[in-house]
Amino acid sequence: MDEKHRKFNRYDVYVIFLSLLICGVFFMVIMNIQKKEADKVVIKVDGEVQGVYNLEEEQKIEINGGKNILQIKDKKAKMISGDCPDQICVQHKEIGKNRESIICLPNKIVVEIQGKDEGELDAITR
Repeated sequence: MDEKHRKFNRYDVYVIFLSLLICGVFFMVIMNIQKKEADKVVIKVDGEVQGVYNLEEEQKIEINGGKNILQIKDKKAKMISGDCPDQICVQHKEIGKNRESIICLPNKIVVEIQGKDEGELDAITR
């Protein structure tokens, strides 16, 4: 039998089913991580934490000497101004779910939403 007319055998069906099952499990895990209640905004500049702010407290935060301004309102964070040329961070949608982030590459700023008890070590590796 030539390869053009090869038919599915039962092992092909098993592989397809197993692949779909694995994808479904990964999807459920990712959705579960995002459902975790978010309560803080972590701002990093050049890889170092500049500040951690409560997501429930409405405020405007100057980042990197006022180069960027982040607004926290209605349990969501949005970059409302920036001096970067492309303005991608300012055009980014507001974030409020666990693990969402806004990144400003020219100014090396990362704004990330984190959930309760996030950031603590789960295990120690050697």
